[in-house]
Amino acid sequence: MEASLIISVYTDTISLKAVLDSLKNQSWNNFEIVISEDGESTVMKEFIATYPFKHSWQHLTQEDLGWRKNRALNRAILASNADYLVFIDGDCVLHPRFMEMHHRFSKENRILAGKRIKLNEALTEDLLLEKRSSTDIQHYLFKHFLELRKMGFRFQEEGLFFDPDKLVGFIPRLRKMKHLKGCNMSFSRTAILSINGFDEDYVLPAIGEDIDLAWRFEKAGFFLFSLRNLAVQFHLHHKENWMDQSVNIKLMEDRKKSNQYFCLNGIKKIANPI
Repeated sequence: MEASLIISVYTDTISLKAVLDSLKNQSWNNFEIVISEDGESTVMKEFIATYPFKHSWQHLTQEDLGWRKNRALNRAILASNADYLVFIDGDCVLHPRFMEMHHRFSKENRILAGKRIKLNEALTEDLLLEKRSSTDIQHYLFKHFLELRKMGFRFQEEGLFFDPDKLVGFIPRLRKMKHLKGCNMSFSRTAILSINGFDEDYVLPAIGEDIDLAWRFEKAGFFLFSLRNLAVQFHLHHKENWMDQSVNIKLMEDRKKSNQYFCLNGIKKIANPI
């Protein structure tokens, strides 16, 4: 296979099923699935063991000792079999051409960065109950686009796919990305090894799993390339638990000041010389 799709999960098997179902409709399929679980749920294990996968797959677990997503991701990188890595979360359903776009625009010096539309409760329920599939969401979004904000959608403009080979292909080229979203990014194995993977010193959600990577990649000589409106994904509605990011922000700023883009506590464990 040419790519490994790494899916971060915790305990939500209902959302994961919708995500896996969307993988069956992909226009490009030369990839494996690596389910990276930050825990070891029996329910998750049983669900994955009985799911009818179309692609080759593997399921990685680790002891549930609190938020250790970065450790789980580093383990997934080591276990993956391809030289190109695509990362999503287990609550983001994929547009049928999602994997095609990540593969098509991949280059050794690029870090591909996309976004996601946040669905409302009604459309999320339709997806989870299989009343609607990932293949027909696009028509729904275009049809109701002017009403989506009032209907409870967020970042509605990110849910529209524009074919790069058609007249509308110029639209994605106008969209830029300044940051990475951990739910929609991809890069080569060479790129992530050049910064020693995810920094496991981050033990709280957000920043360490994506924003921190962006400046580190830049220091290592890579640049962000936007896949907005190309690698489209649909974030399933759920209650969000926002956390204070001051600890993560301080950690990242300290790393920047010391220019420590090759982290010490990453894929390789390097003793701090101080």
